[in-house]
Amino acid sequence: MSRLKGVAERDPRAGFRAERRDCGASVPQGLLKAARKSGQLNLSGRNLSEVPQCVWRINVDIPEEAKNLSFSTTERWWEQTDLTKLIISNNKLQSLTDDLRLLPALTVLDIHDNQLTSLPSAIRELENLQKLNVSHNKLKILPEEITNLRNLKGLYLQHNELTCIPEGFQQLFNLEDLDISNNCLTTVPASFSSLSSLVRLNLSSNQLKNLPAEISGMKRLKHLDCNSNMLETIPPELAGMESLELLYLRRNKLRFLPEFPSCKLLKELHLGENQIEMLGAEHLKHLNSILVLDLRDNKLKSVPDEITLLQSLERLDLSNNDISSLPYSLGKLQLKFLALEGNPMRTIRREIMNKGTQEILKYLRSKIKDDGPSQSDSAIETAMTLPSESRVNVHAIITLKILDYSDKQTTLIPDEVFDAVKSNIITSINFSKNQLCEIPKRIVELKEMVSDANLSFNKLSFISLELCMLQKLTFLDLRNNFLNSLPEEVESLIRLQTINLSFNRFKILPEVLYRIPTLETILMSNNQVGSVDPEKLRTMENLVTLDLQNNDLLQIPPELGNCVNLRTLLLDGNPFRVPRAAILMKGTAAILEYLRDRIPT
Repeated sequence: MSRLKGVAERDPRAGFRAERRDCGASVPQGLLKAARKSGQLNLSGRNLSEVPQCVWRINVDIPEEAKNLSFSTTERWWEQTDLTKLIISNNKLQSLTDDLRLLPALTVLDIHDNQLTSLPSAIRELENLQKLNVSHNKLKILPEEITNLRNLKGLYLQHNELTCIPEGFQQLFNLEDLDISNNCLTTVPASFSSLSSLVRLNLSSNQLKNLPAEISGMKRLKHLDCNSNMLETIPPELAGMESLELLYLRRNKLRFLPEFPSCKLLKELHLGENQIEMLGAEHLKHLNSILVLDLRDNKLKSVPDEITLLQSLERLDLSNNDISSLPYSLGKLQLKFLALEGNPMRTIRREIMNKGTQEILKYLRSKIKDDGPSQSDSAIETAMTLPSESRVNVHAIITLKILDYSDKQTTLIPDEVFDAVKSNIITSINFSKNQLCEIPKRIVELKEMVSDANLSFNKLSFISLELCMLQKLTFLDLRNNFLNSLPEEVESLIRLQTINLSFNRFKILPEVLYRIPTLETILMSNNQVGSVDPEKLRTMENLVTLDLQNNDLLQIPPELGNCVNLRTLLLDGNPFRVPRAAILMKGTAAILEYLRDRIPT
């Protein structure tokens, strides 16, 4: 029993007294017995107002089962394992005693969601600790002894009442994940720059007016969250953080967009709800890897032509600004999501904006002046005057690669529509706003070309196998139909990234969707979905947007909080009671954190 040696030096009676019977019903003996074997003890949600002595002394006192002389070889109590993981979250603890030192082997200590106002100085003796979660308590200060935890990799202090960080904090040089969000910090110590192993830093929802220039010393930092502070400027040194991938600066007081010449890996930049007035080429030219740019709720008046420099951009949010027109060149980007609501837009008709991202981009592309037409004018004239094709937009086929036969209120697509394609390359089809009860069989003729299919606002009650043969499909819009299931063959759409199934009759999230690893966006609002499988969703590593608004979800499984890749999770309009509306309003990150904190261990 070598693990008792260090503890026995502090307590000479250790190992010679029988286990105390002071645990009561709150900690069953069977649970303690299992913990001695596994090294893990979970006392979450047991209404504890203090930690029973038998927990602190679990590896010190002789266990109850030692009194049983008839124990089998499988119950050799002297071969017990040191406690390495202790979870006492979701209780009513107001303090911890110095008996904490009796568990020197702990690597994980989770005491979130209690009523702690302080931590004992004995915490310094948990030198093996790698993860400490003290979030959702009432801490006003951290003990300096916490800086002695040199092996700490994850420290979670969110939702407390901290006003400052103790001196010597930089000694936690192995720290990789630090969350101090939702506290009362007014400054970040310059010494933070010494946290050279830090990968994720969350400073959101504090009272920070500036960031220290030294923050650029965090050479491995990938994720920096400064949402909901009082920042008026960003230090230029932040632009030198070469590892930075995600930067959140929403809900601050920024008036100028920072430049990022060294942030070559930056994938997401969130600047919504600030006071930014101008977007220029100098702000965009270095964002070579940017996938998400959020500029909603600012004071922008225009978007520069140089927006086309952002060749990787997938999501652009410009809603609630003062933008009256967009550069036509924006149509050249391969955006999956473009938000323009709340702008005094004069150059794009409302009916086009209501049709969504792809229609807006197509409209902008159609306005680009063609310097060198790929087809001769005479060829276009001839095609346009053929009587059999008089209702087909051949110009769109040739110049925009779109087969458009939308808003005709027809029950089937005429053969002349498909005949008009001829030898032209088609990348998009739009058969929306018709009366189609089935997908036209000739759609299969386009299987080697089409990446974007819009069949919304029809009367489809099933999906035919012809559609499942369009293996180059990346975007599929089936909203506003009569669908209640998808065929297994949809799994063959191996490049599908976005599927819109809103306003249909689904009662569950179709199983086949879980098996499409390329999916990034699933839109399922306004159905009758009553359940989702969080474990299967977690395997969808590319899924970033899940819209389940206005469905029949009676409960949200806490395990959904493990889907950490989700950037947008929409749950409004469901009959569940928790999470409460106040949590939903805080956004996706807050929802996921809330759910994670309630996962039974």
